[in-house]
This record gives sequence, structure tokens and C-alpha cells, in this order.
Amino acid sequence: MTDEPAEHALHARFLRGLAIAPHATALRVGERLLSYQELHETALAWAGALLAADERPAAVGVLADKGVTAYAGILAGLYAGTTVVPLNPRFPTARTRRMLEVSGAAALIADESGLSALAEAYGSGLRVPVLAPGRDGTGGGRFRELPLRAADAQAAPCPVSPSDTAYVLFTSGSTGQPKGVPISHGSTHHYFQLLDKRYDFHSGDAFSQTFDVNFDCAMFDMFCAWGAGASLHPVPARAYRDLPGFFAERGMTVWFSTPSAIALTRRMGGLVPDAMPTLRWSLFAGEGLRADDAADWQAAAPRSAVENLYGPTELTVTVTGHRWSAESSPALCGNGLVPIGRLHEGHELVLLDEDGRPGAGPEGELCVTGPQMTAGYLDPEDNPGRFLEHAGRTWYRTGDRVRVLDGGELLYLGRLDAQVQIQGWRVELAEVEHAVRACDGVQDAVAVTRPAHNSAELVVFYTGTPTPGARLAARLRDLLPHGMVPRHFRHVAEFPLNSNRKIDRARLAREALDPRD
Repeated sequence: MTDEPAEHALHARFLRGLAIAPHATALRVGERLLSYQELHETALAWAGALLAADERPAAVGVLADKGVTAYAGILAGLYAGTTVVPLNPRFPTARTRRMLEVSGAAALIADESGLSALAEAYGSGLRVPVLAPGRDGTGGGRFRELPLRAADAQAAPCPVSPSDTAYVLFTSGSTGQPKGVPISHGSTHHYFQLLDKRYDFHSGDAFSQTFDVNFDCAMFDMFCAWGAGASLHPVPARAYRDLPGFFAERGMTVWFSTPSAIALTRRMGGLVPDAMPTLRWSLFAGEGLRADDAADWQAAAPRSAVENLYGPTELTVTVTGHRWSAESSPALCGNGLVPIGRLHEGHELVLLDEDGRPGAGPEGELCVTGPQMTAGYLDPEDNPGRFLEHAGRTWYRTGDRVRVLDGGELLYLGRLDAQVQIQGWRVELAEVEHAVRACDGVQDAVAVTRPAHNSAELVVFYTGTPTPGARLAARLRDLLPHGMVPRHFRHVAEFPLNSNRKIDRARLAREALDPRD
């Protein structure tokens, strides 16, 4: 044990906030407020319960909705010196079982939703112990429950090394099986040091938390807020009906979400000039950020710096960033999308050509190496095809196509699988979507493909004013080559979102298979 964990430990950021503002609010869930001191003592008690059951559990799963159990559980796992595995109790049970098995979780922390998910997934067959705070006897004999005893509480967090895994998150695998991504304390230390230089976060800030805790961007919110002694505010679903009102109520100063939140705020009537005067920072990641969305949000939050961030889970949350400027950013945009910015300090890139060879021109598949890169997936069989050996180093293949702009910033062009062949034409889905948005009455558009006549055809879903497909196609013939013009259009009131509040393109692709147009 050590009273002062090394600076590289991820949980050292919480202890920094504890030292700055021990009695200030660290977490607000609904009307419940927990101070840094309260959350610290809770995490020490829970860490003690975990260690009393297993001297050093290999990993601890946290299966809980965004509430006290989830946040205190993540901190408790870090305090116990083990690997934290945040999980979503709303996921399919088979997926949850798979993630627990792959991660090697030796214990679980669960809230009511998590316990229900475990009962559905395992019945009475769960072999690892469960800590269910405040729920004595919840398991009903189905699970071995860990007791919380004052005598077991830790005096201080356990020490960890930079190479130790801080957390494991799961991404979708090409085989349909989730891939476990271990992120080390050393990687998070490099990442948050850079963020400390980039942002002026302080103890008076109030951070939103829009992402579920099993999504990597949630780590940004948690440990940027806690490293500054600021407060963290999980955003309830009802808040999206009136985000400006929610911001005013909470004095929100830092917002981070997917860009889909901008369109939703616009539909709810909240995206009007100066509607969000308390915001100092507005950050977006997870999807392409449209230039018109960035401009509208900037107008609604005029005292806020707006940034477009990018990074796969394998590169520790985000690895590039572009700060929006009304004067200079529009000229850098492509297909209506804001650049993703420059790589973080200490990282390098190579671009692959269409044959997967390094040395492409200014456009190609982005590969990155540097201190934020994971050492590989939990299951080594998932590594082939995702990591590249080049020039004596290992690089992560992002699967994203980018263009290097003259000033060194990167412009996101889309996923490799977003470049499709339509009757011999090479079609960029992002280019089609950009053209559809230029049609009168269209607010936003998503293009997907479906099989047709031994080839593929485009189906466009759009929001805005319902318009005859023939009229849209006629307008698009002025904007796109003939072979790229879609023939099938479907109006929707809004796009479906997945659990991470990104547009659910997979669901739209499934809906496109219904030949009703």
C-alpha cells in the first residue's frame, strides 16, 4: 500500500481532485450529491471487500447503469489495483457473458439492473462473487455476495505499475464477437497529461456525462473532471428535451457528446443563439461532425470553444483534435465534415494504399503508433489484420480513411467499408450524404447499401421535409455523377441511435433490406 500512489496511476487523478476540493461535489446523480471525500471513502470500502475475497483479483466487472454504483465501482476497482471492466446491463446477455469470460473477471460490482442481467445470463450458475452495495440478500442464494465490513476497508489505494492494465473496454468484432481492449495506466497517464495542457479545466467546472461507462469517452469525462476537482453530472434522458434548461440548472461548463446530440437539440428548439451561455468547452467525438452543426452549436454557446475529437478505443479515448474557428475551419472541411485535427504529441502515422501497403499519398487508411496505443487485444487471435509491423514498429490500423491537409491536420473521409462499388462506380457514402443535405428541405441524411442484381444499390434515409424521391434524385443529378445518384429515399422523423448515442447505421441497413420502395 502507499498513501501517495505514483502519478501514472489513473486513480491518482481522483486523489488530485480530492486534495483540491475534498468537500466539493465529485458526482451528482439526479438530486444525490457525493463529495470527493464521500466517494473516496466508498471506493476504499468497496475495494477492501474485493480484496478480502481475493488478494488481487485479475479483473473486476462493473455491471451498472450510470449511477453511484457504476462510478464508485470503477474507482473501487482501480483502488484495489486490479483491472476494471465497465459493462452495460442493457446489452444482450450472451454478449455480457462473453465479455466476462474473455476479461477473466474474478468479481463483479452490480446495481439492480446489473443483478437482473446476471440472473438472466447465468441463473444460479454464476461462479464469481458479486458486490451489491446496499442490497443485502439481493442474490437470493443465486450469487455469492461479498459483505461490506468496516474492518476490510482499505486505508489507501493499491500501487500499480505503468504497464498494468487500468481498464478493459470491448469493441465490436468483425466476427460478431466483442474484442477486449486493455488500456494501461501508462497510456492513460500520457493521455491525461496532454489534456491537462490543452484545456483549462478547474474545480468550478461542471462536466456532462452523456456516454455509458462502457464507452471510452466516459473516461474523458470522469478523469478530466476528477483531476480538476470538478463535478461530474450523468445526463438523464429527459434532459435532452431542454438542454439549455439543464445547463442553466446545473451551471454546466463542459459538454462532451456525439454530434447526434446537436441535431436532437435543434429538433427540440434548443439550438438558438446564446441559448447555452454557461458552456466553456463543447467537445464532440464518435461520429463525423458537420460544419453547419459546429457553427450552430458555436452560436448557441458563444463563450464555448468547440472541438472535434477523434480516436478509436485502441488508441486511448481520443488521439486527435480540431478546434473550430468560424474564420478558418470551413475552408478545411470536406463533404461538409469538420477536420479531426493533428495527432497527439508523441504519436506518428502512416497511410496505407488500397492494397494495404504503407506509403500512400495524402489519402489512405490511417495507422497510428505511440504511447496511447494498446499492446493488443485480450484475445491474441483478434490481433491479425488490426496491427501492422512497419519500420521496426507496431502500428494500429484504424480502418478509417483520412486525408492529410496542407497544414498537417487530418480530414476524416469515412470507414474503409463506407467506400462501396455501385455498378462499377466507386462511391463514397459521405459524399452522397453531403449532396443529399444540399437538397431543399433536407436536414440530415444517411446512405446505406443493400444487395441488388449481383451488385449493390444505395438507399438514403433523410430527415426534414418529406419530398418525392424523384425530386431529390433530379436535384442530385446536378451534384453527383450519374452512377452515384441514389434511386431509393426514405423519410424518417429522426435517426435511430445506438447505446452510445451514435446514429445506428447497422439498423438502417437492416431496414433498407425491406423492399418497400
